[in-house]
Amino acid sequence: MTARVGVVVFPGTNCEHDVVRSVRSVGAEAELVWGGQSQLGAVDAVVIPGGFAHGDYLRPGAIARISPIMAAVAAFAAEGGPVVGICNGFQVLTEAGLLPGALQRNAGLRFLCDTVSVTVCSDSSVLTRGAEPGSQLQLPVNHYEGRYVADVDTVRRLREEDRVVLRYVSNPNGSVDDIAGVTSEGRNVVGLMPHPERACDALLGSTDGAVLLRSLVDSELAG
Repeated sequence: MTARVGVVVFPGTNCEHDVVRSVRSVGAEAELVWGGQSQLGAVDAVVIPGGFAHGDYLRPGAIARISPIMAAVAAFAAEGGPVVGICNGFQVLTEAGLLPGALQRNAGLRFLCDTVSVTVCSDSSVLTRGAEPGSQLQLPVNHYEGRYVADVDTVRRLREEDRVVLRYVSNPNGSVDDIAGVTSEGRNVVGLMPHPERACDALLGSTDGAVLLRSLVDSELAG
């Protein structure tokens, strides 16, 4: 059976078509889901893509988290459904309480637009189960508020529970513990700042992101 991935769109989202194209390139079906809807429909996984939901006018993701669709996303996640938030989507998931911590302004207060190296730290999430722990991926970043922060106890718990899924090789934004991506206790909700959907085509410079999206599509939770 072909997995169906719902790609959530808010006013200001700008990476939804990149996600749709990349998800299709790894063998799944993808459809856009408007943030004003109250139902996800018949999907096997959900991706909240990057952009500037609602213009980031309050805090990134702070308005999106109260959009009607987020109640459906939370219910889907509570039932074990795979949910991935990329960049602005990661911000939305932390604001919604589906992931711990928060994303704040980058160290140095500079917008980052670059390709970075990240290390796969865990294969126990829906996004990394097909990746080799210790391997490095080249992925684009494109953010101003991508510095991951959390209190000492939360960081300790993430380490002990093997819930840091990606770490920066050379930390570009000041994130605590070099964290580039984390997962939920159930391993079915993942947030990351780098953009795997922009690294799924050799013509664009890298296919390293494909292993992550393929993991999501091939996950038992998404089948």
